[in-house]
Amino acid sequence: MAVPSDEFFRILDTLVGVERARGGDYTSFSVRGKRFGYYWPRTQTVGLKQTLSEQRALVAERPHVFEEQFTSGGFGWTVVYLAGIEADELSELVFEAWRLSAPAELIAEVPDRALPDLRPPDR
Repeated sequence: MAVPSDEFFRILDTLVGVERARGGDYTSFSVRGKRFGYYWPRTQTVGLKQTLSEQRALVAERPHVFEEQFTSGGFGWTVVYLAGIEADELSELVFEAWRLSAPAELIAEVPDRALPDLRPPDR
């Protein structure tokens, strides 16, 4: 069930325009200068921008995996414990965090992870 940190970085690499910046004990992630996430290697956690309602739902559903970090500007920053989440769910949460910060022209370049892939399989 755990997502290794290298898998988290592979998920980030699928998004357009991600900027990384190293802080003291963390790495932050932005798109066009707007922050959407953090990674703390010591605790193997990520902090992701979410809507307030999504933050509340995640924390209420699985408080051992998610915790409220803080709220700001109408958004809820949510800590995610990588040891308690599956890669597909983390991918959706990272995409949503990125989408909440990215401009429309970048969003159009990345398929919505919440929608099923309706393309026919390669033959």
